[in-house]
Amino acid sequence: MSRVQEIHPVEVVERLKNREALRIIDVRSDLEIEQGKIPEAVHIPLFEVIDRYSEWDRGEEIIFVCRSGRRSMAVCQVLTLEGFRNVKNMSGGMLAYPAAL
Repeated sequence: MSRVQEIHPVEVVERLKNREALRIIDVRSDLEIEQGKIPEAVHIPLFEVIDRYSEWDRGEEIIFVCRSGRRSMAVCQVLTLEGFRNVKNMSGGMLAYPAAL
């Protein structure tokens, strides 16, 4: 399996500050989202991703986020197998994101 690309939370913050239009998908549970999320992120719980990925462009950069980076890494691995070429896992997840601010 090819290696999944990772993006550091600091880079995500910088790109958002530069007003880049990023597609960020947060795969955490509803309960986790209630504790806060990246404002620009779209919430699609992990169990819904398999039903929704056909909506996405396989060449578009998509950044996936979860609490620690493990679930979003798994999503990236599956989507890579499905032919997505530019999915990225935000390393460290939301646990690392506040430190990037």
